[in-house]
Amino acid sequence: MARKKKQKSKNIDTLMWALYGVLALMIVFYILHNSIALGIAVIVMIVAILILEFTYSVREEGAAKSLIDLGIAVLSVVIIFVILVVLLQTSSPIDVVTSCSMLPVLSRGEMLLLHGIPNMSSFLATRHVPVVNLTQSQFSGMIHNFSSEFLAFYAYNPSNKSNIAEIFGQGTHYPIGLYNSYCIDQYSAENETYNYYRCYVPSQGSNLIKYNYSIGNISINGTYYSVVYTSSIKIANTTIIENYSNPIIVYKTNSSDSFSGDIIHRAVAAIHVGSNYYILTKGDNNPGLDIEFVNYPPSQNDVLGYYLVGVPYLGYLKLIVSGELTADSQCSEVTQH
Repeated sequence: MARKKKQKSKNIDTLMWALYGVLALMIVFYILHNSIALGIAVIVMIVAILILEFTYSVREEGAAKSLIDLGIAVLSVVIIFVILVVLLQTSSPIDVVTSCSMLPVLSRGEMLLLHGIPNMSSFLATRHVPVVNLTQSQFSGMIHNFSSEFLAFYAYNPSNKSNIAEIFGQGTHYPIGLYNSYCIDQYSAENETYNYYRCYVPSQGSNLIKYNYSIGNISINGTYYSVVYTSSIKIANTTIIENYSNPIIVYKTNSSDSFSGDIIHRAVAAIHVGSNYYILTKGDNNPGLDIEFVNYPPSQNDVLGYYLVGVPYLGYLKLIVSGELTADSQCSEVTQH
């Protein structure tokens, strides 16, 4: 009898290891092919494995023992998380990359360890992030007229300024112009003909933040195209060039932003107003700063921390559970500035 029970237990262990092996292969195939059907199958497999694990545990050890083991496991995770919160000085010590905006530095599905920023002034100074000091009056003027600050560069067909593109064929000579991103967003929502010429901006006028552009290369599935991107900004007569050695930070968005969730982007510069800092950020694989695409600069209170280290693929579990399985077209695009 004991031998049969031992053999049965061994068979169960073999079955579970086989299921874990199949799950690992399914996750690999999902990452490679980004199939929605595979993603759903992965979720089903995870749920099935958890149910089987708990069922076999109850049979072998009894319901009470299984529940105690489960409680200990959950408590251990909570304790580890609390320790990380205390040591790393942030309420969110772990985050996951959900987009491809930071390629090639950070990949979608990468799990990140973050450190909090208890002293923003010291952090910016030691990390050599440019800081521009503004008066409350200057900053308030920008906030009250913020829709005019959402400007982005596009190549456009001179015969019809509605024909705009960030990416275009190499050797194609289109003029580059500024468009109001807020206007484009509003107009897209109300009119499917997309007559973006009405959103064309002839000059940056008296805007507090002014943008300069360059033309770079972008690889899309191995084919190279040209891309127009913001290469530097000017704030109150201070010119700031994009620096890829600046720290990567994570910040919370709000309901007014076009982006949602936690954003993991590089700090380009900071605006210092009184005792507050507002961070200007940009994804390495994005053509412009977040502010250029209807995203308000996060204050120091919105910053969750800065990137310490990442583990590739480990965050895919969160993407699966949260329903963020499908990657956008940006994941096949890598900008080379």
